[in-house]
Amino acid sequence: MKHPYLPLLLTGLLAAPALAQTTPPAGARPSGTTSQAPARAVLPATPKGTGRLTGLILDATTKKPVEYATVALLPATGNTPIDGTVCDDRGRFTLRDLAPGSYRVQVSFLGYTSRTETVTVTDGATDIGSLTLASSAQKLGEVTVTGERDVVETKPDRIVYNADKDLTNSGGTAADVLRKVPLVNVDPDGNVELRGTSNVRVLINNKPSGIVASSVADAMKQIPADQIKSVEVITTPSAKYDAEGTGGIINIILKKNNLEGLNGSVGLAGGTRSSNGNTTVNYRKGKVGLSSSVSGFIFYSPNRSDLRRYQPDANGNEALTLTQNGSGNTIGGGGFGRMSLDYDPAKYHNLTLSLQGNLFRNSGDNTLYNFNAPFNPTGNPLIRNSEFTRYSDRMFNTQSYDVSGSYTRTFEEKRREWSVLAQHTRNRNNQDYSLDQYNNEGRGMERNTGIDYREESLNLAKNLETTVQTDYTHPFSETATLETGAKAILRRVSSDYDVSEDRLGNGPLIRSDVRSNLFDYNQDVLAAYGTYGFNLSKKLSTRLGTRLEHTRIDGSFAQEQSENSGVNQKYTNVLPNVSLSFQPGNPKKPGQSIRLAYSRRIQRPQIFYLNPFVNATDTLNISYGEPQLRPELTDSYELNFTTFIKSSVLNISTYARRTGNAIETYRFIDENGVNNQTFRNIGRNATYGISLFGSVKPVPKWDVSGNVNVYYVSLKSPSLDLSNDGVMYNLNLNSGYKFEKGLSVQFFGGLNSPRIQLQGKQAAWTFYSIGLRKNLLKDKADLTLNADNFLSATRNLRTTLDTDQFRQINNNYIYLRGVRLAFNYRFGKASTQPQKRRRGIQNDDTKQGESSQGQQ
Repeated sequence: MKHPYLPLLLTGLLAAPALAQTTPPAGARPSGTTSQAPARAVLPATPKGTGRLTGLILDATTKKPVEYATVALLPATGNTPIDGTVCDDRGRFTLRDLAPGSYRVQVSFLGYTSRTETVTVTDGATDIGSLTLASSAQKLGEVTVTGERDVVETKPDRIVYNADKDLTNSGGTAADVLRKVPLVNVDPDGNVELRGTSNVRVLINNKPSGIVASSVADAMKQIPADQIKSVEVITTPSAKYDAEGTGGIINIILKKNNLEGLNGSVGLAGGTRSSNGNTTVNYRKGKVGLSSSVSGFIFYSPNRSDLRRYQPDANGNEALTLTQNGSGNTIGGGGFGRMSLDYDPAKYHNLTLSLQGNLFRNSGDNTLYNFNAPFNPTGNPLIRNSEFTRYSDRMFNTQSYDVSGSYTRTFEEKRREWSVLAQHTRNRNNQDYSLDQYNNEGRGMERNTGIDYREESLNLAKNLETTVQTDYTHPFSETATLETGAKAILRRVSSDYDVSEDRLGNGPLIRSDVRSNLFDYNQDVLAAYGTYGFNLSKKLSTRLGTRLEHTRIDGSFAQEQSENSGVNQKYTNVLPNVSLSFQPGNPKKPGQSIRLAYSRRIQRPQIFYLNPFVNATDTLNISYGEPQLRPELTDSYELNFTTFIKSSVLNISTYARRTGNAIETYRFIDENGVNNQTFRNIGRNATYGISLFGSVKPVPKWDVSGNVNVYYVSLKSPSLDLSNDGVMYNLNLNSGYKFEKGLSVQFFGGLNSPRIQLQGKQAAWTFYSIGLRKNLLKDKADLTLNADNFLSATRNLRTTLDTDQFRQINNNYIYLRGVRLAFNYRFGKASTQPQKRRRGIQNDDTKQGESSQGQQ
């Protein structure tokens, strides 16, 4: 298929370098710019003279230059800078046009202890020679670890959960990590929500990934917790992000070592529910850096469920019409690997290339005993017996890879940057099952020698995605910045499904043309954005942005199912956003901040929602997607207050979301008595809530943080004549204490209220874990023992459905009790290097699925 949008985007790509390379001549002052010298801040007037001050800044340990260290010139008395500059890539600095006299030079850089020296400037050149900066890092054996972050940090536009500081994550998966992130909720099945909505975009290292294309829940099982550095929660993204995320964006940052030399780690974990092994190797020398990691994992879980369905009889009384009991086992595993290369060919230029891939498999067997068929089963050969037993085997496997590259051009002028990025993502997954059904009427649950019915289903789904993007940031002054860019996303999705049947149970399997088909779905998105941030006063700042997105969708079936079975949509959306930030106190010092934000966003359904493949492992309860789904449009509002008091943080947010064309799960019973689960654009979904997050350190070695989120949800569908509403909440507590001699303990606990759904609700559930860690081998290794939900073996994720046709209660017993022992070893000798500015693609424009269809 030809793409008419590519020439427009390429024009933008060619024009951007010209803009980026246009650097004003020395001494020129662009309009609106207070000073041309980008490395010098806007400072009080400096007495002019002929003096010149020079020097060299070195690392106290390695004696190597400290690139881009900040140098401030202070008066002999007082702390207000009167001039300043930044060192070059050789650690040298120069201050010119200084009046003779006595001054103080203050040198600082991230990861080093600041240093202040008294100097005397003469009429000519004054060279203070070499000044060394001591690292503020704490050495752990041969590995240098800088700083000490809190488990949870609050920033102006996001909350950051530092996963590597939480002991209870060791040996776990990304799902274990996300359960502890403020504002995020992960149910026992692994489905992810943010402030009560599953309309969340999950990024990995600021980029989309094929690993989450088919199922967020399955993806979170594949990433080892030990490879996650932090998780960022962005509730009101600016226009530079794709216009998806009614709830916001969850960005998982994987560990990447920017230390000079060779270093890495090895980890092994064994447990009652899962086990994994992972290793990382990083190397950096001069202008070249290489990061790599690989991991493998297995998980295992028994499952048990029961279902009761009630329908009105001829007299209007509720009668039990269906009883099902099921049990089985699931086992799965796979691998996850990534590698990235970055190269700085010259000052202000950076090239990066990264490759990431995964393999995931799970299979299971299930025994389903059915008693009492639904009303009027005649005509449906699959359920003609009122009592039968079904034995099924299912298999799900997926593999994906992401290849991306970028070029970033920075400038001497701080915050000015231009970048070009490209990425190709491929995801391929198979959902297959086979089943044998036995007529057990009058015989109980034992398996008979004669098979009553056989079925086999094969489904291959593919998702190909190509993205090209350019971004440019231009600071007009210290307080005014323009961000602009353009982007094209080309998606090619397909679902090829075949169903074969043996209706008598003793013959060959014959392909069902009615239940088999090939669905192709193409989606092109062309976007452009602009964001302008500036200060209205010393304490009040604002950011105005607009994103324009044009979407073209074309979907078709190889075998047309009906006259309107194809999909053909075109639409253009203008999506504005605005934010106001106010700091009552000193803007240069942490104190209090108030932020008001509004954004309008769009969400396009992903393959999980569109896939028409019918999963009929349980013939009386089937599930499938809806190719005709249209995108959601959401207006989001948020008022946020943050205050810092010594070592404590308090964050309070009130928020509202109003979604039109909301995509929700819809269930109904067809003429054959089969319960269908699919999706619909129901109409309106409104959420109003308040969240409270706090973090405190009662004593230096003890940190406590907690989050409470309470919200009211209203779901209405005039077309289906359905509505439901109610109050929901979730809360969690995270606490850690460090003892002497490398011993530390961590606790996490969370409680979630029942979930309101369009046609019923899901039961409340809790989750808790405790971890104990001991540092070994001169702090180069550690041993961690974790226990999860140890007071009970299972959680009942009960779902109650209420419709005008039936009432159904489904008990799904999830095994969550687990104990695991994890060992990690760090190796290598390294020294810190300054962090470079990088860019990454962020495709966050589509509504993603919760868990794979049919995964029990």
